[in-house]
Amino acid sequence: MNKADGAFLTISELSAELGLPQHILRYWETRFPQLRPLQRSGNRRYYRPADVALVRRINQLLNVEGFTVRGAQKALAQGGGAAVPTNVAPAPETSIQDSQPQDILERLQSIRATLARAVNGRDTL
Repeated sequence: MNKADGAFLTISELSAELGLPQHILRYWETRFPQLRPLQRSGNRRYYRPADVALVRRINQLLNVEGFTVRGAQKALAQGGGAAVPTNVAPAPETSIQDSQPQDILERLQSIRATLARAVNGRDTL
């Protein structure tokens, strides 16, 4: 049974959703002061929607973009804590091994141009 949008998540629900062990979420609470889930009796943690969005962003920075904890802290402090984009295009079905060198070059140039526009604020991913 799925919870409604906006419902609080327990640490076990959030860790299962992200595929992370619970101790990682508890560790992040010690390293990211913005992350403060509600704690009820017995120290049970309840993550509010804003906490869930922040955890997703931390996970994106650390495990997808390859930031260090310190780098992620700086990115969040400098306003890099925006939500993880949900409209990212899926990866193409063909693999690089199936492509010709010119096709690969064109795909890489297209990706580079898209990233440059996103960095310059003219486009979103």
